[in-house]
Amino acid sequence: MGFFKSIFSGRNDDAKKEERQVSWIPLTGSEQLDAIERKSASRPQLIFKHSTTCGVSRMVLNLLEKNPLLQEDRFDLYFLDLHRHREISDEAAQRFGVLHQSPQLLVLKDRQTVAHASHGGIPEISLEEFL
Repeated sequence: MGFFKSIFSGRNDDAKKEERQVSWIPLTGSEQLDAIERKSASRPQLIFKHSTTCGVSRMVLNLLEKNPLLQEDRFDLYFLDLHRHREISDEAAQRFGVLHQSPQLLVLKDRQTVAHASHGGIPEISLEEFL
């Protein structure tokens, strides 16, 4: 079975072991929004709003996690589960001046929302320009 797995996955198990996971910080409380805004003055902050029941949201999350900049510890990365914390999403939308969408990525720098996108626009955000 390992043979078929390596053929159909397009790579071997050693390559999978070398792949790093993105270190998401669960966004579960409104007090974290204060900290995100404050920390954005010295380091870019990302908030990914994810719908756990949406296939598009899962696809965009997978694409986003392949971005090497997210694996190099250059941003603080927050993950917001919309089904569990919709009220946090609404508060973030109001506070950071964006319309609630799902999936959605917000980039905060210098206490401002410098970029945001939803759906297929998320992978189009050039994170390099916010470093």
